[in-house]
Amino acid sequence: MSNKAYKNLAKAAATGLKQIFEEHKYADQVVEKLLSSDSRFGARDRRFLAETLYNIVRYWRHISVIEQLAGMPDNTDYYLKICLWLMVNDYDLSQWEEVAHINAAELTEKYQKAEMPRAIKHAIPDWLDAVGETELGERWEKELASLNTETHTYIRANTLKIEAPALLEVLKTEGIECTLVEGVPTAIRLEQRTNVIRLGSFRKGLYEVQDASSQLVAPFLDAQPGEMVIDACAGAGGKTLHLGAMMQGKGKIIGMDVEGWKLEELKKRASRAGLKNVETQVIATRRNIKRLEETADKLLLDVPCSGLGVVRRNPDTKWKLTPESLDNVRATQYEILDVYTKMLKPGGKLVYATCSILPSEDEAQVQQFLAENRHWELIEEKRAWPSNGGDGFYMASLLKKK
Repeated sequence: MSNKAYKNLAKAAATGLKQIFEEHKYADQVVEKLLSSDSRFGARDRRFLAETLYNIVRYWRHISVIEQLAGMPDNTDYYLKICLWLMVNDYDLSQWEEVAHINAAELTEKYQKAEMPRAIKHAIPDWLDAVGETELGERWEKELASLNTETHTYIRANTLKIEAPALLEVLKTEGIECTLVEGVPTAIRLEQRTNVIRLGSFRKGLYEVQDASSQLVAPFLDAQPGEMVIDACAGAGGKTLHLGAMMQGKGKIIGMDVEGWKLEELKKRASRAGLKNVETQVIATRRNIKRLEETADKLLLDVPCSGLGVVRRNPDTKWKLTPESLDNVRATQYEILDVYTKMLKPGGKLVYATCSILPSEDEAQVQQFLAENRHWELIEEKRAWPSNGGDGFYMASLLKKK
């Protein structure tokens, strides 16, 4: 039985698609704004809009294939793009005059049988496909396929207030179907898409939304109660809060970032989590780094990156990346490694982390840093691959010798 589609929702999705690809807005922000734009949207409407937009962005290169097969190679109408996508995904548009001339069954069969080069099949820019193959070799095909699969939502138990097994039971009383995650003691996986921030357990600060792979980073730093810890690329502070919980609220943790608005969000989250040992500091100039020289026992550098390890959550990332932007992000990563590490005491521990799967952003950066700084040594490296189910992360722990 075919699914039923509604024109008003298709037109709303077309508006969102144009904003993403022509106005270069972020898909998650577009979807969030779209879902709140009409109070008449019910749960099914909201699910249709979110899933349709994310799937089209995810498989954007397939749209041109479908247009070719439908005899519409020069189509520039986003609404028609939506219509064609729905037709090959089992939606009944037989009464829609705009596409009444197209045989949906024939189009779907042609699409399903179409032979596509790897970059089109997995919907990724040609240049990025070439980079991935060069850097990862045979592994690239496996990771590339996994990047187009949907992922679960994970939350991290705030161990200042509750352990994951007890939180699991609380969530079940709130009607949430969820499971513990093996190998990640703070993580819980939600089995259905749920707006968890509406729950009383969230308002009480019992957890934060955070991918299971991301929850491996803070423990890798091994922050201890009473230490002075700096999270120097904190953003909105997911890992800062995790570090604070590991430190049992004792000692001091400074969340730093170049964007002050993100740190304002961190302050709110820290208050809800019950953390009183978190401070924030905007990195306005290098003087902010200089003032903290050799003060930290532990330092986390979760640096800006291509985001290739989290493409499943942010599928528009792969279309916004360019060879130039990738070069720029690598340069920024190394500058941060070179400059920010001065905040660590001799004998202190650094964790360098990215949510990328490209060795040029990961192992290669660490190896260059070690080659140019003989008073550092590598302790351990770890990877979480998207093909294992979570987000893609790289992390390396380094010791600053005394």
